[in-house]
Amino acid sequence: MSSHKHLSNLAKKIEYNPVNIVKEAKRSIALDPAFGSSDFAIVATQLVNGKIQVIHAEEHKRPDFSAMIQQVWELVHAYGHVTNIYCDAANPVVWQALKKEFNESYNEQYIKDTIATCKNFNLPIENRMFIAPIPFQTKDKKMLQHAKWLLDEKDTDGTSLVAIDKRFDKLQTSLRTAVANEYKLDKTQTSFNDILDAFLLACSFFKRVK
Repeated sequence: MSSHKHLSNLAKKIEYNPVNIVKEAKRSIALDPAFGSSDFAIVATQLVNGKIQVIHAEEHKRPDFSAMIQQVWELVHAYGHVTNIYCDAANPVVWQALKKEFNESYNEQYIKDTIATCKNFNLPIENRMFIAPIPFQTKDKKMLQHAKWLLDEKDTDGTSLVAIDKRFDKLQTSLRTAVANEYKLDKTQTSFNDILDAFLLACSFFKRVK
């Protein structure tokens, strides 16, 4: 595939209320932290009846670092049953701070060794850590390809496997404007690309939802 647009072309919209947090559902939070001129993006999802429901999606311009850590903390405790927090590994200041906040080991050598072990034995890093640093730069193409598959795939009733409520307009706009070449996102043409990165990260760990 040389290029593609409009990742959000769904055959049939799914009606759901993102405020309705299903107690028994698996939930995850994905972060694309602010770096340079980028924004701090947070996307949260829950898996309900084989569907990935987006329950939070927001970008924060020039955010206060402590405020962002506090917001993630608040989301985890408000939702309950958050199985993992995924964070771009390129920003260790953020994921190390989160590990401290949630009383998880943040020793740099331990993190490196665990990541290497998971890579060598093809083990899911989210099974070894609650706060999972993901090397986005080396996995971005696979993440985009997987998200496109999830958005293109249809259930037996013709609905998408991914539900995005209209209130998450930044994410919807990002998906509509997304342009990629050989699954490499062109961020100069994609609106709200930070929130899209967080969304790709959130989707990448739903290997099979059906």
